[in-house]
Amino acid sequence: MCKLFFRNIILLSVVGCLWWAPTATASADIVARDIRIGIHKGKTRVVLDLTKTVKFDIFALADPYRIVLDLPDIDWQVPAAAARRTGGLIAGLRYGQYQPGKSRVVLDLRKPGIVRRSFILPPGEGYGPRLVIDLKKASRKVFLASIKAPSRASSKGQAAPKFILKPARKTTEAPLVVIDPGHGGVDPGAIGISGVFEKRVTLAMAKQVRRAILSRGRQRVRLTRNGDTFIPLRRRVAIARAAGAELFVSIHADSIDNRKVRGGGIYTLSERSSDKESAALAAKENRADLIAGVNLVGHDDEVASILIDLTQRETMNYSAQFAAALVPELRQLIHMRRKPHRFAGFVVLKAPDVPSVLVELGYLSNRRDEKMLTSSKSRAAIATAIARSVDNYFKGQKR
Repeated sequence: MCKLFFRNIILLSVVGCLWWAPTATASADIVARDIRIGIHKGKTRVVLDLTKTVKFDIFALADPYRIVLDLPDIDWQVPAAAARRTGGLIAGLRYGQYQPGKSRVVLDLRKPGIVRRSFILPPGEGYGPRLVIDLKKASRKVFLASIKAPSRASSKGQAAPKFILKPARKTTEAPLVVIDPGHGGVDPGAIGISGVFEKRVTLAMAKQVRRAILSRGRQRVRLTRNGDTFIPLRRRVAIARAAGAELFVSIHADSIDNRKVRGGGIYTLSERSSDKESAALAAKENRADLIAGVNLVGHDDEVASILIDLTQRETMNYSAQFAAALVPELRQLIHMRRKPHRFAGFVVLKAPDVPSVLVELGYLSNRRDEKMLTSSKSRAAIATAIARSVDNYFKGQKR
């Protein structure tokens, strides 16, 4: 009893549970047809082909250098190749829904650059309205000077974080499992050989897992996202905690330059990764908020991290128990990496009071893995295996 009281006091003191707003939005009536990059003397031009004129906002973020374009809700019907376009100052780009009612384009820069001008071209010559952004090279000093401080208006409607405990489950309720489809919206994740986005693969798999778990009738299920929406990493954790989750499963699919590499793996939390590969993967996944143009200033101070760590030990043991149960189930269906249970410091695994695992189902850069992960038949079999593992895990907790 004293242990539980002490644990709750720690959580009450240091764990800020972020708020969650529903991700469902009305269908967008503005369509984006294409995103093009042009290289001209003294400038790099980005053109967004639209069906309607829009209001937009542009700002810069540093380290890494990014230009962010915020737009109203948009239906993205651009070619798959658009996500791989680069040139001039542009090292890469991402696009998609960022928040309900808001879309975002993030331009990764090779070197510092600022917006020379931005404007809307009216329809004509077979085109609808075109949003044009011209970028020019700049020094780091000039780039940093171009970054605007967050305006008071931008923070309106955001409630202050509240320090609350994870709600206790009513004894009559079934345990809640939160399934987290990796990436989404402006953050596509890995891109497969055929051009399929990881965010679509993970959402399809998460929905299949939800159906498989609910069909057994012994657990409740919630998804962190039900559509193509960007959700910051820490908010994914907050959604699980606020809902009172007793298990959190984040679903991913990786990619790598070596197309021969394939196989799945299951990760649980460790600040010291079990190998260099795990460390590199965690570092890449933890950059998702940067990819989406999120300002991460002001998160987690050192003291809070130390106190939270005191509450995580038992949770990490439960996470390892579920991972150990999941490995043999998945091994019957998919090729698994050597030492399939690995440890890494993924942000989404850091809920101090929710056992959490991250499942890498395979490599979209490998043809065999991509074919498996895009097959509805294979996804159904994998989902059934995950549901069976979930069921066995909770049965084990009752003993």
